[in-house]
Amino acid sequence: AARLEMEENQITLDNLEKGADNPAFSAVGEEGLHEDCDGPGGESKEDRRGDGKGRFSSYCRKALQPATKAKRFCRAHAKMLRRAVLGLLGVAYLCYFIAACWLNFQRALALVVMTSVVVFFILWSLFKKHCGAKVLQLLSRVWKRFRKFWPWLKGLLVVALVVGLITLLVLDNSRNPEQLISLAGFCFLVLFLFACSKHHSAVCWRTVFLGIGLEFIFGLLILRTTPGSQAFQWLGDQIQFFLDYTTAGSSFVFGDTLIKEVFAFQTLPIVVFFSCVMSILYYLGVMQWVIVKISWLLQISMGTTPTETLSVAGNIFVGQTEAPLLIRPYLADMTRSEIHAVMTGGFSTIAGSVMGAYISFGIDAASLMAASVMAAPCALAMSKLVYPEVEESKFKGKANVRLSRGEEQNILEAASNGAAAAVGLVANIAANLIAFLAVLEFINAALRWLGEMVDIEGLSFQVICSYVLMPMAFLMGADWADSPLVAELLGIKIFLNEFVAYQQLATYKKNRLSGLEEWDGSRKQWISERAESITTFALCGFANLSSIGIMLGGLASMVPQRKGDVAAIVLRALLTGICVTMLNACLAGLLHVPTEVGDCVTFLSTANFSSTSYTMYRCCKQLFASSGLENGTLSFTGAWAGLAEGVLHLTQCCGHYNHTACAW
Repeated sequence: AARLEMEENQITLDNLEKGADNPAFSAVGEEGLHEDCDGPGGESKEDRRGDGKGRFSSYCRKALQPATKAKRFCRAHAKMLRRAVLGLLGVAYLCYFIAACWLNFQRALALVVMTSVVVFFILWSLFKKHCGAKVLQLLSRVWKRFRKFWPWLKGLLVVALVVGLITLLVLDNSRNPEQLISLAGFCFLVLFLFACSKHHSAVCWRTVFLGIGLEFIFGLLILRTTPGSQAFQWLGDQIQFFLDYTTAGSSFVFGDTLIKEVFAFQTLPIVVFFSCVMSILYYLGVMQWVIVKISWLLQISMGTTPTETLSVAGNIFVGQTEAPLLIRPYLADMTRSEIHAVMTGGFSTIAGSVMGAYISFGIDAASLMAASVMAAPCALAMSKLVYPEVEESKFKGKANVRLSRGEEQNILEAASNGAAAAVGLVANIAANLIAFLAVLEFINAALRWLGEMVDIEGLSFQVICSYVLMPMAFLMGADWADSPLVAELLGIKIFLNEFVAYQQLATYKKNRLSGLEEWDGSRKQWISERAESITTFALCGFANLSSIGIMLGGLASMVPQRKGDVAAIVLRALLTGICVTMLNACLAGLLHVPTEVGDCVTFLSTANFSSTSYTMYRCCKQLFASSGLENGTLSFTGAWAGLAEGVLHLTQCCGHYNHTACAW
């Protein structure tokens, strides 16, 4: 026993010399002292209890030795083990991927696209890491040889691109020449912003034209090419399905009745859910990765600095106060032009959380996502047009800017923090809706009273906006008949907020899809598909008067020493943000593809006339246009000629819609 106790003391002392923390050391030491003083026969109960504790600690240490060795092994071979685990996960995913493609390739097409994108960026990162320096050295040698010819080549390339673009637009819109009005509106807005420029002579036209070109390329890929439009349509549908999962939580808390009937319980929980998901993606680093890749593309193509580019790229997914947090450590040293770009990006886009709410209204998800993506290069270009760089930036030529991750310890904390952070946003949305709708009703009542004094009936804020902004709505590409309603929505967005405007736009869209008559007396009940698309892009931004306070408060709290600069720039940034959304709307009008009616004969033959739809409205209008009286007999032309069911379908259409053909 004495030898065992000596061994225990020796182990304890050795561990102490090595710096190990041994809680049993004091007990063993005290035991040895008592044994020296009292001898074996003088042991007390406390001595025996201390001896038991010391032995128990020794046994625990011996039992835990395998675990300690395993821990040391894992630490020593952490890199190898990490590679092994990632390799096993990669093999497992590869097997799953092959099985999914083998069973049904069409069903797995989305998985193929996402996997291809991830693999491309992984391979690109590896290539840049191992071969980037060699490739740059090789390209620098080639560049030295062709450097003297570059000015001529660049001029020829620019001329070829401009001529090709104009030819493409003219030929593409030959069937719909009214869409070229949107091109005139685009040019007008660019010239207007140049007239408002802070330093006309300092404008870098390379950045401006490259930004506009990148915006046009994004628009062409998304709106005109079949793969691009299908991809964004698929992505919009998936987001819609994803947001539908909000019902599981909101129905449990509020009940099914409130969700179906009350706006606050139907739409606002989506903001909470989306904010929770975004917080999880930030914790995992997914959002930072996506933002960095987008900002890299914008930076190398437009020549902007990393800080402003990162912030604008972040605005595609987050709001006007969250995006500057990505570059918060650098805000104090940024130039006024860079701060203007940061604010313009915030005013030109919407946050992903409120995008979910707009989608729940019925607004097209693909158009909202396309507007956010197209706004990023346009915001950078127009920002540099309105407020060119005249200072020396500290971040010019900087290789990269570090993005900080959240302070959450695990994914559960990230989800909880995201949901909790959305509570303030939900309260802000609800409070703004209550306040702005009440203020709007009061303003309309006051305007009606003032109008009645001079025999003007129906004067309202919307009517004033429809007259003031109607020329701009027409230049964006809306038909003259739709321009008053589009201008009305623009006015609501600029002077109140985009939430109220999107809610009204959703009402117009619902009326159109329900197959209502376009005109109810002198009141238009809906706008055309093209006008809807133009308005969706024009409203997609936080550029309204109420956002000035949000922007000032957010940036001033991050960099109090730059509060004066922020306040001096904010109005110019607001104007630029408004014009950026309108430029996107012009591009949407220019690239809009009209929807074909389809085979109306087959549709009306199988249609249920107990309810109406937009397709039924268009087919009935086509039937009305093809009908006529010939020698007092009702006859039809076109696809309806010689069909016995024509009279029956005409009677059924007349049951829902008014037309002169119904009186024959």
